Amino acid sequence: MFYNFIYQNFAENAAGFLNLLKYITFRSGAALTTSFLLVLIFAPIIIRKFAVWQAELKTVRDHLPHHAKIGTPSMGGVLIIGSMLVSTLLWANLSNPYILICIAVVFAFATIGFVDDYLSMTGRRNGGIPGKIRLILQFGITTVALIVAQYFHTGEHFSDITFVPLLKDLVINLNIVLFCIFASFVCVGTANGVNLTDGLDGLAIFPSVVVAGGFAGLAYIIGRSDFTSYLNLYYIPQASELAIFASSLVGAGLGFLWFNAHPAKIFMGDVGSLGIGAALGMLAVLTKLEFLLLIMGGLFVVESLSVIIQVYYFKATKKRFFKMAPIHHHFEKGGVPETTIVTRFWIISILLVIIAFAVLKIR
Repeated sequence: MFYNFIYQNFAENAAGFLNLLKYITFRSGAALTTSFLLVLIFAPIIIRKFAVWQAELKTVRDHLPHHAKIGTPSMGGVLIIGSMLVSTLLWANLSNPYILICIAVVFAFATIGFVDDYLSMTGRRNGGIPGKIRLILQFGITTVALIVAQYFHTGEHFSDITFVPLLKDLVINLNIVLFCIFASFVCVGTANGVNLTDGLDGLAIFPSVVVAGGFAGLAYIIGRSDFTSYLNLYYIPQASELAIFASSLVGAGLGFLWFNAHPAKIFMGDVGSLGIGAALGMLAVLTKLEFLLLIMGGLFVVESLSVIIQVYYFKATKKRFFKMAPIHHHFEKGGVPETTIVTRFWIISILLVIIAFAVLKIR
């Protein structure tokens, strides 16, 4: 809104500071700083309010060594998503349809998470929203968003897969129906992958920040014809503005980590994990780098696969493949300290993003 207001009223005479608003790099930095400060300012208030409201959290299981966490407020994702969206609205160009689509999808997924958290914590429905209904809502939201995105997409190949790691000049032609199915699985899978990863202090938020930071850079690259030509990537003019959206997530995530690092003063809940995962999924789809997300977000993929393996292995053998799933609980059961698990997973997430950037050129 700030960007649009300035350029609608002062574009012709913009100078000095106002002239900086023309640069996506400046507005990305401003968005990151704004969302970070918003979380720092409002987190103490939210923590106090939620601590009073939430007498006992359902997310802490009795058979895990987390009894000290009982009473720690959850649903802190409202801080992340709220700060992220406010910052995006302030600094992004709201005439860019990709920005509006991402805002809508993140808000919708976060709303599903909020309702799920609320139902669980108030005891009205201990399991929250039934899993099938939640998936139907998520796939429906993503499909509508993709259809709208196709309408506003400039150029070719919206419904095609234009990037496969290590392969050059490969375009997989899909019709819009098949692409919507594929892209919906990317978005919904990422959202639920982040949700499954959110089980230890700081475990989900830092990898999310690292991946979002990676996509901030990638969105800027994809929106520059000179960079895409050099890297042999598909040029998407609208994509560069997504760097601001991704940067706002980075700032909000870092601000939240300030309070979510061990020992956590607040948890993000489904409202945060689903909203963040949806944001990462949409960034991958709209930049046409869906397969790169598999590398960058490899931690979320492994967490999800560990649950799938555990479920199907138990059905087949009546035994557990892991001591407990998701896999971070397997390591906990093996006696590895929580902080050690989290730190190692952070290191892995950083390395995966570095590998993903290397893969861009190694084709």
